[in-house]
Amino acid sequence: MIVTYHGAECFKITQGSVTLAFNPISKDSKSKTTRFGADVTLVTTNLPDFNGVDQTSRGDKSSFVINGPGEYETKDVFVKGFLSEGPGKKINTIYLVSFEEVNICFFGALANPILPEEIQEAMENVDMLFVPLGEGSTLDPTSAYKLAVSIEPSVIVPMYYTKQALGQFIKEGGKANVELLDKFVVKKKDLEGKTGEIVVLKEE
Repeated sequence: MIVTYHGAECFKITQGSVTLAFNPISKDSKSKTTRFGADVTLVTTNLPDFNGVDQTSRGDKSSFVINGPGEYETKDVFVKGFLSEGPGKKINTIYLVSFEEVNICFFGALANPILPEEIQEAMENVDMLFVPLGEGSTLDPTSAYKLAVSIEPSVIVPMYYTKQALGQFIKEGGKANVELLDKFVVKKKDLEGKTGEIVVLKEE
């Protein structure tokens, strides 16, 4: 599985012939847009920084778009979406994704660190957790870290951060610094035995 970061909350995750896109940046955003083909596109929040579904289609082939709570299945990708609170009390969807035996939790533009009991109960055996760090009125770094470690994921991937916010988040984890990676290449077996390891990706 190959994970790359494309700014804001936009991630590309590829395993074999299947590619997932999380929160692609739209043309209406002030952030830099990145266009790549994806089989499945997940959108957590209907704001320009996250809802660029037109950026992930391949020619005449449309991406399968998931943009709200519910249960979905396509191309052996299993998704559960849960309602949560985003910036300005807008609707945000937290996604739990099972993809090639790896359990992914994507917080999206989460603004409220207090999660409904239903979501907390569903967050078992999370391998990879994506958490925002304050940009766009999302979770602040301290709240983000406390919530992230409470879920006990194998690895935590920060997103939507400034250099200062990232530094604070890493400090919360008791480390002086964390190496920045161009991409995160990982298999299920690589995640076994890890708890709360912070993985920071450079923007493509």
